[in-house]
Amino acid sequence: EAQLEESGGGSVPAGGSLRLSCVAHRPTTCMAWFRQVPGGERTGVAAIDSDGITYYDDSVKGRFAISKDNIENTLYLQMNSLKLEDTGMYYCATDYCPREKHWLLIHRYFNYWGQGTQVTVSA
Repeated sequence: EAQLEESGGGSVPAGGSLRLSCVAHRPTTCMAWFRQVPGGERTGVAAIDSDGITYYDDSVKGRFAISKDNIENTLYLQMNSLKLEDTGMYYCATDYCPREKHWLLIHRYFNYWGQGTQVTVSA
């Protein structure tokens, strides 16, 4: 099995909502969501640390919410008020929690990744 497995992507009109899920088949501490468009960098969307503190990129603040079910070891990303620029492949990642939390929205920090789920927002 893959160590992380995303689901919940799809096509949605602008202004709509989606909820992404990521099942982790390994122990997790810090977890995060990233997104990427073809030819672009993989950029941080949201993260949650071992204390349940959340971190968001400014582009999604107030619209997206990250959460984790610690019993099922599943990460979620609730996405509301979706915009065209939210389109991309969404990936979940996990690793140990760093001392400096700014690393949680930087993709090269994480060593364990899922294969991604596509989100397409239409006009």
